[in-house]
Amino acid sequence: MSALLSVSELQKSFGAVVVADASSFDVAQGEAVGILGPNGAGKTSLFNLITGSLRPDGGAIRFEGRDITSASAAARCKMGVARSFQIPQPFVGMTVFENALVGATQGAGLPAAEAEAHALDVLHETGLFAKANMRAGSLSLLERKRLELARALAAKPKLLLLDEIAGGLTDAECGALIDTIKRIHAKGTTIIWIEHVVHALMAVVERLIVIDFGRKIAEGEPKAIMESAEVKEIYLGIAADG
Repeated sequence: MSALLSVSELQKSFGAVVVADASSFDVAQGEAVGILGPNGAGKTSLFNLITGSLRPDGGAIRFEGRDITSASAAARCKMGVARSFQIPQPFVGMTVFENALVGATQGAGLPAAEAEAHALDVLHETGLFAKANMRAGSLSLLERKRLELARALAAKPKLLLLDEIAGGLTDAECGALIDTIKRIHAKGTTIIWIEHVVHALMAVVERLIVIDFGRKIAEGEPKAIMESAEVKEIYLGIAADG
């Protein structure tokens, strides 16, 4: 598989705080990659760098072979890079359908009739069709998480970035969300998923990357990574000689 996304020697600091320390990795077309790390490791900053809302101090980002390091967030979205946010950020005064429609028109750039049809398809996909005419501000946490996913999908992403989308959900809610993400991935969408709910990641991703203080400390097959002594010590707080 060819690389859809290539991150090379990415550097970003805020004073003495390093959020990306020579980060390098590739994500293949159609792959699902999980990213783990303790709070403050630089995971969300990495997403901000990939999506263009944060500019790196050094290094390069390539998407479909094109250098997008200097491209705006809006331009990257139109190229096919979309994301959800850790804290759902719906347009609370708009309906669920209108939120999805924003993604279809502004992200995917679809004309009106096509955008409306696509937005409705996405609401079916994410289990929100019955809530289409409800105000986004009235949704439950699970429904807001699904709306984050729907709005990102409405932009027709080639690369979908999910930021702790399972956080705060019950086991049943998490299971339902995992099933939805599996269906999306099975249709060929490339996914990078940041998550603290490890069992959710393990159910979907084919590869794990672990970062700490902006530095990649491990990468590989999920089960092997979770059994690594270094990962247990840094991420789980279990001493390597314990």
